[in-house]
Amino acid sequence: MLSETQIRQFRQDGYLVVENVIDTTTLDAVQAEYAGLLDGLYEGWQRQGLLPVPDPGWSFWERLDRIRAAGLEWFQPMDISLPHDGITEDTPMHFGPAVFDLLTHRRILDIVETLIGGEITSNPIQHVRIKPPQREVPGDEARAHIVSTAWHQDQGVTLEEADETDFVTVWIAVTDANVRNGCLQLIPNPPAEMLPHCPQGQTAIAPGHLDASRAVAAEIGAGGIILIDPYTPHSAGPNRSDGYRWSFDIRYNVIGQPTGRPQFPDFVARSRAAPETELKDWRMWLQSWRDARHHLANTAHRPQHRWPADAPFCA
Repeated sequence: MLSETQIRQFRQDGYLVVENVIDTTTLDAVQAEYAGLLDGLYEGWQRQGLLPVPDPGWSFWERLDRIRAAGLEWFQPMDISLPHDGITEDTPMHFGPAVFDLLTHRRILDIVETLIGGEITSNPIQHVRIKPPQREVPGDEARAHIVSTAWHQDQGVTLEEADETDFVTVWIAVTDANVRNGCLQLIPNPPAEMLPHCPQGQTAIAPGHLDASRAVAAEIGAGGIILIDPYTPHSAGPNRSDGYRWSFDIRYNVIGQPTGRPQFPDFVARSRAAPETELKDWRMWLQSWRDARHHLANTAHRPQHRWPADAPFCA
């Protein structure tokens, strides 16, 4: 739970850094789950002759280095979401028990409850971010989950139907995040309004609408979380270190309110009024995403964002 002082600080600053929220057992399980996923990907590409036989002593990161160097699509199979468009019946994604346990972690839900109440939906606007050293990223890579993240507000990447939704973003550090490896930068004391955004590579706040000189770097240790108000402008710099920076960003909103991305499935993470409605089986979570993928692969594309590229403020 958050103290009254922490709640006031969050309301005032628009964000809050909370260290030591996620226990090492949960983090170890997530890392082990992803190691198994990566091993399966590596073996499949090796059978196709695209990768060499791995050295038994290679770490998770060393295997991922080989996959990246071979130019293979490693990110989407690891993401806990589907892409913006081009979804097919076999678009890869990852929804496993360890990640489900992370999203439904008691301490996270306790903290979220102090901000939005005890009727909590796990919002489907969510991603893993595994950011390699910037110098090793291809020049044409623009995805915010891999390279630096442009300035944006989380409210700005929802559809209009969620403009009155009460939600909060929880940014989870799996590895330490610092200025060198591209930790979050946030603008404190944000206005309670949405700034115009432009879909130029990434969906970002339009030029001239942000004073980035007020930015604060939010360094945090593995297992900590950063709570972010939906109107707080934030970004993440390039990873200038020699290692990877790993995090998840997930959201929660009040049950019954629009999620801002209705084509993707949400679920009840906690309900004080009707606990029997809480989702407990990660396999049902996985199946809901499989069902969404099947539907989206066979229907007309629906935009995930509201912003037109030809808006006057994007010129």
